[in-house]
Amino acid sequence: MRIGFVGDIVGKPGRLMLKKHLARLRQEHFLDLVIANYENASHGFGLTRKNADELLGYGIDVMTGGNHSFDKKEIFELFETYPLVRPMNYPEASPGKGIIRVKAGGQNVAVLNLMGHYTMPMVDNPFTTITPVVASLRAEGIKHIVIDMHAEASSEKNVLLHMLKDDVSAIFGTHTHVGTDDLQVVEGCAYVTDVGLTGCYDGVIGMDKEVPLRRFLTGIGGHHDIPDRCRAILQMVVFELDDEGRCIGAEKIKIYDDAPKIVTPAWIAE
Repeated sequence: MRIGFVGDIVGKPGRLMLKKHLARLRQEHFLDLVIANYENASHGFGLTRKNADELLGYGIDVMTGGNHSFDKKEIFELFETYPLVRPMNYPEASPGKGIIRVKAGGQNVAVLNLMGHYTMPMVDNPFTTITPVVASLRAEGIKHIVIDMHAEASSEKNVLLHMLKDDVSAIFGTHTHVGTDDLQVVEGCAYVTDVGLTGCYDGVIGMDKEVPLRRFLTGIGGHHDIPDRCRAILQMVVFELDDEGRCIGAEKIKIYDDAPKIVTPAWIAE
């Protein structure tokens, strides 16, 4: 089966890139399932019902979150009926759940969301939280397991790979909005430290550059905003899993505005 994972969707520019390109990418890459990170999809902070409907209509099947999952409070009720997850290491009493099971390509697939510790909200230990969950899924016979690791520190994402590479199909980093050039398949597990944003690329991590420029020059911050007009990028990882849930190939796709897509194959580590 073939799955596409889209990095952090940042505001309207990110949504428009998916509107322009996702249906074609699904066809060209024979995708059975598309996963995307929603936490910045509604003007950079959280997700509204309107934008959730919009993104699902473009061909996204499951959406993962992060530290901005709860910024738009209307999402609380969406967790009941929409294919959304939030980091599973939030307190148990938090709205939503951190895992969703779907059927795709004739397989049972589990999509998990996890959040790191460094510079993030106070949550449970991601490493001790995820270990029994993966073991339970394996005991159920679920072999196709995909994790969105939403974290600032690259070391936390890399440690997760070494912990779980034998038991999960893919680990994709999100949150920094800056795509990393380390897509690899390690002993059957796809991994990249950060997929990168889908949205404006001519500002600062998808936002208008004026506020961060002023902050770094003067120490005075402000409200981060999404530009009305910008140059945009779509960043996505496409990966293929065999019947045992092992990754047998992956590639990074980048589309700048309406230019031809750039496809970079993963390094396969034997």
